[in-house]
Amino acid sequence: MTDLTTTYLGLSINSPLVPSPSPLCRSVDNLKRMEDAGAGAVVLHSLFEEQVNAESHALDHFLTHGADSFAEALNYFPEPQSYRLSPAQYLEHIRKAKAALHIPVIASLNGVSTGGWVRRAGEADWVKYARLMEQAGADALELNLYFIPTDPEVYSETVEDMYADLLIDVKQTVDIPVAMKLGPYFSSMPNMVRRLEKAGADGLVLFNRFYQPDLDIEHLEVISHALLSDSDDLRLPLRWIAILFGRTDVDMALSTGVHTTEDVIKGLMAGAQVTMMTSELLQHGIGRLRQITDELGQWMEAHEYESVDQMRGSLSQKSVPFPAAFERAQYVKIVGTWEPVRG
Repeated sequence: MTDLTTTYLGLSINSPLVPSPSPLCRSVDNLKRMEDAGAGAVVLHSLFEEQVNAESHALDHFLTHGADSFAEALNYFPEPQSYRLSPAQYLEHIRKAKAALHIPVIASLNGVSTGGWVRRAGEADWVKYARLMEQAGADALELNLYFIPTDPEVYSETVEDMYADLLIDVKQTVDIPVAMKLGPYFSSMPNMVRRLEKAGADGLVLFNRFYQPDLDIEHLEVISHALLSDSDDLRLPLRWIAILFGRTDVDMALSTGVHTTEDVIKGLMAGAQVTMMTSELLQHGIGRLRQITDELGQWMEAHEYESVDQMRGSLSQKSVPFPAAFERAQYVKIVGTWEPVRG
């Protein structure tokens, strides 16, 4: 019998498959189905900075004030009804999920910037809602700082400080473990990981998948599409987790591109504690969790792996014969041998 148990953020879980934030997580019935299908834990859909602002009427003010003068800019703001749950309802959702499930429930905070979460008087909303989520029963917390610097006067160190300072503030407030969800665009990922480890991170989720805007050339509008991932998107987090394994004591979760049993195995062999899945469940249903869980156990048994721990990191940079392949990604070899189509 193969052992699928693992640990993540200090939590003991029965499977390395963890559904990540998506609309599916808004329903307690869906969360129960995930648990029954073999999920080791669940990460709830995020509480967004805009939800908090909407509740305090700040967002409504910016949506309506001066609309005639900059109407096109309003497309960047989601409609208030799109948030579905108010902050108070989100906290109640945590309570209901904890009452219904036996697996760990991880709450999620998503903000644009630290400044956007700070009230003119009183403590930062990041800190306030982190504490409230802990009080509601969340077993852990995932911080998702969705920030893309566009000002050329903002230094990279300033952006890195923003992440570290936010993490320090939250860690000083809550006792539950905290993971930071990162984008892949830092100039030195290993150094950033070290900074967050020193700031108290219990885990890192690699990577945040920033949705890229498109342009409507007929109506002169910026438009957005929720493009789901595929298995090719696995390569970027796979590469970095394989490089970071053994260089940090922080747990790593692989997010983006996990669709098949093979994807899960690759993530574990690179060094991830857990692999997170969203797009596959949205496309093919929650039942895919049971299928992949069963296939993972069968594959491990056929290849004589007794546990997930035995498999973890076996294809990381520190374990493979040619670790430079992760750094250079065999760029020269691939480019030098590519045969263009003639015509």
